[in-house]
Amino acid sequence: MTSNPAECFVYITLPGDVSAVTAGKFVLEETRQGDPLGRFVYGKSYLDNPRAVPIDPIELKLSGTTYETVRLDGVFGALRDAGPDFWGRRIIEKHAGKAKLSELEYLLESPDDRAGALGFGLNKVPPAPQRKFNKTLDLEKLQEMAEALVRDELPNDPAAPQVQDLLLLGTSMGGARPKAVVQDRDGLWLAKFNRPDDRWNNTRVEHAMLQLARQCGISVADSRIETVGGKDVLLVKRFDREKTAKGYTRARMISGLTVLRSDESAATRTRWSYVILVEELRRIVAEPKKDARELFRRMCFNALISNNDDHPRNHCFIAKDEAWKLSPAYDLTPAPVVSLDRRDLAMECGDLGRFANARNILSQHARFLLEKDEAEKIVSDMQDQMKNWYDTVRAFGVSENDAETICGAFLYPGFSL
Repeated sequence: MTSNPAECFVYITLPGDVSAVTAGKFVLEETRQGDPLGRFVYGKSYLDNPRAVPIDPIELKLSGTTYETVRLDGVFGALRDAGPDFWGRRIIEKHAGKAKLSELEYLLESPDDRAGALGFGLNKVPPAPQRKFNKTLDLEKLQEMAEALVRDELPNDPAAPQVQDLLLLGTSMGGARPKAVVQDRDGLWLAKFNRPDDRWNNTRVEHAMLQLARQCGISVADSRIETVGGKDVLLVKRFDREKTAKGYTRARMISGLTVLRSDESAATRTRWSYVILVEELRRIVAEPKKDARELFRRMCFNALISNNDDHPRNHCFIAKDEAWKLSPAYDLTPAPVVSLDRRDLAMECGDLGRFANARNILSQHARFLLEKDEAEKIVSDMQDQMKNWYDTVRAFGVSENDAETICGAFLYPGFSL
């Protein structure tokens, strides 16, 4: 464990490569008022590299500027996106034997399977890429350890082998649910586990939602269900990694939260907006019309399944080469809330704010580069497709009882009012 470091080197795996180079240095200090202040500067050798790409198209563009930020506890959005999520932080804290680490420690202690193409270290020369991953054969063991961590029954001893294994072999992808990264002959997958306190078989339902979204014309991450020890595990294909004969290439990745220049605090949630997000999207992606239309479909889909967990971290952008694009959809979950007249999304979706309503969704169609009749047809076609939701979820293994439990999420009356 590092001892409260104040700076680190930032590594990046360039497009098509399988090992990293040093991009620059990140320093975390305090202002005179005691607030965190982050600084980042690209290294001269990196700027001289003809293949160099910017870490992100928002804050850390490729230049000799010393960038500064006081937002996000001094951590630039793209660096935060490469750090551990809520679940990953729990495991790192368990491994460290203490309840809270510095933001820089979280970056340094998270494993090599982190999202995107960045890495962090105290040495100027980046380490060799990690070649070891959990196998899908390990899923039962990983499920048991994840459940023990949920129950807070893993030991605090940093040397405990099971903590070491769970930490070092896959924890840093997004979200708060128990997860690990596993490998099979096709590549890397994010394994998501059920929790004992889930109201329904979450893995089966999420898998079914990805298939339902695909039927609605949405680009989604590949997924499948594995049943081990009588328990279902959802495997979602890593879209920021590609397996080659030399190893894994890595795509740069930033979250919608970073694109919106926002965070999870209540003060910045005024920027939690699909309308603002599509405006920013149009500035950074290679195919604005294609990705704007895709984002419109996802907004409509989330409203039709009452997905009120569609926060900006559940949208992201990737760059496998120099060009950025909207990533495949992931983390699509229904919420069978009680209200029949009004339900809200996590992000504003039109003139009426967060109201998950067809008229509201259509109110800003032009921002999504859609003519009114095009937008109306997308909404109408998706409503028609959604009428088959029950058959779809049952076809993908959701039990009759679970289908009845989540039925209130779909096509709620207020959507069409």
